[in-house]
Amino acid sequence: MSEEAKPLGGRIFTPTFLVCLIIVGIAGYFAIKRFVFGIGSISNMNDGFPWGIWIAYDVVVGTAFACGGYVMALLVYILNKGQFHPLVRPALLASMFGYTLAGVSVFLDIGRYLNVYNLYLPWQMNFHSVMFEVAMCIGTYIFVLWLEFTPAFVEKWKLKNFGKRLNRVIFALIALGVLLPTMHQSSLGTMMLMAGYKLSPLWHTSTLPLLFLLTALFMGFAMVVFEATISSRVYALGDETNMLSKVARIMSWVLGFYLIIRFQNIFMRGEMANAFSGTFLGNMFLVENLMLLIGLFILAYPNYRSNPRLLFVAAVAVLIGGSLFRFNTYIIGFDPGTGWKYFPSIGEQMITYGLIAFEIAAYTLFVKVFPVFSVHKSAELN
Repeated sequence: MSEEAKPLGGRIFTPTFLVCLIIVGIAGYFAIKRFVFGIGSISNMNDGFPWGIWIAYDVVVGTAFACGGYVMALLVYILNKGQFHPLVRPALLASMFGYTLAGVSVFLDIGRYLNVYNLYLPWQMNFHSVMFEVAMCIGTYIFVLWLEFTPAFVEKWKLKNFGKRLNRVIFALIALGVLLPTMHQSSLGTMMLMAGYKLSPLWHTSTLPLLFLLTALFMGFAMVVFEATISSRVYALGDETNMLSKVARIMSWVLGFYLIIRFQNIFMRGEMANAFSGTFLGNMFLVENLMLLIGLFILAYPNYRSNPRLLFVAAVAVLIGGSLFRFNTYIIGFDPGTGWKYFPSIGEQMITYGLIAFEIAAYTLFVKVFPVFSVHKSAELN
């Protein structure tokens, strides 16, 4: 990582940080209640909807938000685009917390959470299960992300000898950091193939693994733009629009490829009329893709993506559209039949808000204490 990376410093206990801590505290209450009295004490999940918001948002959507480190590793270390190097460590930090909290969500979602160790016992492993592959990949990737961020700890605490040893194996960590998300992001789509007729044909397609991988890519790029834009304003890091517009150009190609496959698939399967039927599911499909088309329209024009405000709007639209695709696939478009309904309880929602608040608080703490950003200018989070 660049030697110019420095801690931002500044006050830790800002109003935003304290509000996040309060939300985390409320979420902690519901989490303790869940572990003491069981998952049914705070959750509205049922036999029809065994996967709720903790999986649909915290894991399926949350890990896509956390793919910034994945896409920047692809660009910088695999495609050798060194010009984007200053964006790597901030993206890696966001990915590290995003995936770690996704792992926490999985632990919360497991009914018999004390048996989670069985996942790592070879005689208990089901090598034919896509869920096993997703669980092992995400668990391993969390460990890899923390190791990839270790150079920041090395620079902070001046662990030169350890840093030299780490440099000898960092290439293997980077390789794993590219391989593992490629595997489990596509497999998140594979998991919903088993839903069969219970999943609306607007989302149930054999191309789900490819579509989930592509959404991980363009959502990862969008999150890099989103995070960098906010950080540059909040921490007065300077204008990064020129570099972000180049990232956005790459994102536009991935997004365009995705939309071509998406609409061609819908057309070839004769589901276009269903999309424009005016039903709730049809409207959700249209909103999902409208957001992506808005993002693509802005990103397709060099003058638009060179405008920091429009670039930010495009990133937000892409993140919303990609999130809706994943949420629609796991919750909205899924109908188990026999009258089953699901809406997340207050407890489920508060735990999710708490995880998001924890990520924001931890991110602001780390950038002030550890060398993350390459440009250092004094600013505080208000």
